[in-house]
Amino acid sequence: MRTTLDLPENLLKEAMKVTHTGTKTAVIIKALEEIVRKSKISGIKKYKGKIDLDIDLNELRDRH
Repeated sequence: MRTTLDLPENLLKEAMKVTHTGTKTAVIIKALEEIVRKSKISGIKKYKGKIDLDIDLNELRDRH
């Protein structure tokens, strides 16, 4: 999809530098993927301590 954006050039260049990304498109895609990933993690965190899986890690790791 083609979109015209007005982005701060210095911020875009810094993002490209820290992510080692060579194109503006690639750095924007990487940023969008990160936003989605963090949102999914946040959604999963709400279940912390609320689900009892009754899992024995030693048994799963084949430690008897």
